[in-house]
Amino acid sequence: MRSPRDFYKPLAVGAPEPLREIPFPPSRMIHFFDASNEKMVARLPDTIAKADIVLGNLEDAVPVDRKEAARDGLVKVGKTIDLGDTQLWTRVNSLESPWFLDDLTTLVSEIGDVLDVVMVPKIEGPWDIHYVDRLLAQLEARAGLTKPLLVHALLETAQGVAHVEEIAAASPRMQGMSFGPADLAASRRMKTTRVGGGHPGYLSMSDPDPDNPDAPRITAQQDPWHYSIARMVDACTMNGLLPFYGPFGDIKDVAACEAQFRAAFLLGCVGSWSLHPVQIDIAKKVFSPDPAEVLFAKKVIEAIPDGRGVHMIDGKMQDDATWKQCKVMVDLAEQLAAKDPALAEAYGFESSAA
Repeated sequence: MRSPRDFYKPLAVGAPEPLREIPFPPSRMIHFFDASNEKMVARLPDTIAKADIVLGNLEDAVPVDRKEAARDGLVKVGKTIDLGDTQLWTRVNSLESPWFLDDLTTLVSEIGDVLDVVMVPKIEGPWDIHYVDRLLAQLEARAGLTKPLLVHALLETAQGVAHVEEIAAASPRMQGMSFGPADLAASRRMKTTRVGGGHPGYLSMSDPDPDNPDAPRITAQQDPWHYSIARMVDACTMNGLLPFYGPFGDIKDVAACEAQFRAAFLLGCVGSWSLHPVQIDIAKKVFSPDPAEVLFAKKVIEAIPDGRGVHMIDGKMQDDATWKQCKVMVDLAEQLAAKDPALAEAYGFESSAA
């Protein structure tokens, strides 16, 4: 284990110092695009205007014969497209793949100054983060970067879930984690072909009626991902990282997508992936606090500026703990209002968005 005094020292001579606190700009959705797809790239300026984060995907969903084209296309995007205040991320290929080393080497040297976060798939333990951490420091030093790139771990194996707390604490470069239900299901040998969401076979059932044992029994479909997402949220929160829900594969089922996003939001996730433009709007709706709740939270903070004591506001008891809940809600609302004039009006803030 490294000494705490060394934790924030660069891992290569000439590399930038690690950040002491992870930035938290609006992060409601990470919108994936394939930079080898000309139609997707042509639509990117419109997507950037709507999305908080756009991510050039190099891994799954990019065929083997287009891996290099996707990488080259992402470099071109980073050099030619105005991102404004929208973050640019990438998901590189997995550590054992033949493309990972070239992915990092090319992207850091060519667009490391505009790239914010590198998402690394199939992280299984802190050892994976340590390798990426040192390699990024060496590449940053060679490229002369002054801002460190951050690392986002994709949690999608049973071993990764088992080591999630160690992964979250492995490096000051850690920005957050995303939950990958499809690969995790395969890793666990779960009997489902769905990408996220519930399953009709995973349910709870009421006891039979002793007076009428043949009567229909109440059933409720359960969320098979609840435990793992909650554990990821705890690991991220205790280390100052940002947790995200991952993909929801059934693009047409917008109702189930919204339900999954909302469950993740209530558990503490700050955002989710969007695989199709329709999911951008769902994520924007779900991961933006409800205006009525924001207005009430503002009322609580205004009535109890220092958060002390016990107060009754609109018939509800408020104390230090509920004040903190309200502060979380209002802080997030202020960030989103600065980017979205419609939300600024709904929340009762003055927007600085153009």
